[in-house]
Amino acid sequence: SLPAKLINGGIAGLIGVTCVFPIDLAKTRLQNQQNGQRLYASLSDCLVKTIRSEGYFGMYRGAAVNLTLVTPEKAIKLAANDFFRHHLSKDGKKLTLLREMLAGCGAGTCQVIVTTPMEMLKIQLQDAGRIGMWTLLACARRREGRKGWDWAVKAEPVVETRTTATQITRELLRSKGIAGLYKGLGATLLRDVPFSIVYFPLFANLNKLGQKDPNVKAPFYVSFLSGCVAGSTAAVAVNPCDVIKTRLQSLQRGVNEDTYSGILDCTKKIWQKEGPTAFFKGAYCRALVIAPLFGIAQVVYFIGIAEFLLDMLPKHRA
Repeated sequence: SLPAKLINGGIAGLIGVTCVFPIDLAKTRLQNQQNGQRLYASLSDCLVKTIRSEGYFGMYRGAAVNLTLVTPEKAIKLAANDFFRHHLSKDGKKLTLLREMLAGCGAGTCQVIVTTPMEMLKIQLQDAGRIGMWTLLACARRREGRKGWDWAVKAEPVVETRTTATQITRELLRSKGIAGLYKGLGATLLRDVPFSIVYFPLFANLNKLGQKDPNVKAPFYVSFLSGCVAGSTAAVAVNPCDVIKTRLQSLQRGVNEDTYSGILDCTKKIWQKEGPTAFFKGAYCRALVIAPLFGIAQVVYFIGIAEFLLDMLPKHRA
């Protein structure tokens, strides 16, 4: 049922985001580094420096936005895919690969209604620590007349005014209207539609390999592994689009960092100034985020936790 699909998607999203959010924060900060302004060398380096300068909970900046909106986002994605698959297979025949891809395309298009503003707010909060640290380093360098920086000795807690998602939302609505929350919509579509086109058919076919009987669900570990493999593959495939989306949606910039007028301008500047490898910044981080996120989602979805909870409701009412 639709309520069960929505609940399953929401539960899966909440569990997944809680587990992998620090890696997602590192991904955003690594992707936003440009023009030699390299504050973080790797995933582990980013997390260590974040904890050192912002504390343990600094790794969860922006998590509240995700935890609030991931439920409708994942619910829409999974329910939409099922909806399109159902209507594309009305003749009772097995879905062709093309139709599976069309169903994924429909799911990816539907989800951006929630994904775009969620990513917009999350990125500002995730990247605030990096911008704050660059400001701190720039001031220290000017004061000491030095070009280098010894993290092991000089790292200090970042003192900054913490901006909340509510404040960012109000400012965007006041200055730009609802369009402010949907900045980067085109880039989000460019990322999420191809992702869904790759992910859903790949998952469905991998999951079938673990089904002994077409009428019986695959074991939960098969669903989990299928979700992980399909998710990580799709994530790496669309990572260039994710880099472009992250850059376009970032409102604050570090010292000497470029601004972009659109997708083509962003693509051109990244290619010319940072080279083609820059489009794969944070790719392994994104794979590490998406793999368990979608693995968990598919396990919850296939186990049917929501169905179990909904079946219990009449008993409590009686």
